[in-house]
Amino acid sequence: MGILELVVVLVTIAGLFIWNRTESRADARHMDAKIDAIRELTHSIREEGRIFRQQWMEESKDFHNRLCEIERNRKK
Repeated sequence: MGILELVVVLVTIAGLFIWNRTESRADARHMDAKIDAIRELTHSIREEGRIFRQQWMEESKDFHNRLCEIERNRKK
């Protein structure tokens, strides 16, 4: 009876070890997916910010040019 109990305990421990490794890998894949999603979101936010800054700079240049044009027209 002692050897049978030892074999059962060893098989149980081995099964739990393998199951734990599988769950651990699944958790790691889940976290990798979350990190990739956050990275993609951050990239899109930065891209939107870059586009907004470019548009704002263009609008500022246009406004400056319009002011210069108004000043030139006043001087005439």
